[in-house]
Amino acid sequence: MALILIKTIIFLAATLLIITAVARILIVTTTSKYILNLDNQPEAQVALVLGAGLRRDGSPTAILKDRVQSAVELYRAGKVSKLLMSGDNSYIDYNEPGAMREYAISLGIPESDIVLDYAGRRTYDSCFRAKHIFGIKSAITVSQSFHIPRATYICRSVGIEATGFAANNIIYRKSSNLYWNIREIPAMLVAAIEVHITKPLPILGNTEYIFPEE
Repeated sequence: MALILIKTIIFLAATLLIITAVARILIVTTTSKYILNLDNQPEAQVALVLGAGLRRDGSPTAILKDRVQSAVELYRAGKVSKLLMSGDNSYIDYNEPGAMREYAISLGIPESDIVLDYAGRRTYDSCFRAKHIFGIKSAITVSQSFHIPRATYICRSVGIEATGFAANNIIYRKSSNLYWNIREIPAMLVAAIEVHITKPLPILGNTEYIFPEE
């Protein structure tokens, strides 16, 4: 009995590893041609800036500042006309989109060209809401290299013509990069399951189309 149980556990673990590897290969290979440098980025409606945490004082973390700085590069290069800041605002004293907006304004972006999504709690939520709440048809997803394939894959899977722009203005510690890349392995599996199988509905609400005339 014990031997059968051990074999079953080994089989299930091996199956999970294979499925996880397949999901990673699928996401990385299908998005590789859409992850572009600044010069090769096509014009899009918005830069979709994904939340990445706040410091205790409510200011953006270094990784989030990196994303905002990269979105500003896209804006200044004329690649996008709006910045869609999507992050978590679950608590009154935790406001990722607001912190991103203030930082972008400090970098010279007009407040009128910044749109906030307060319910972008996860990458899937941010992409889904960009499409269905804000009416986005084309976007440049902005995140770090470890995350950008998944973000771009999800956004394309929900119907956005998306490319990816890696925010790599900062040299991060090797330990941080290792942690983030390991975390992406199960996250990619979850992403594949959500966009192809479960298709969950995030927090929605009234539509707020950014480009209603298009």
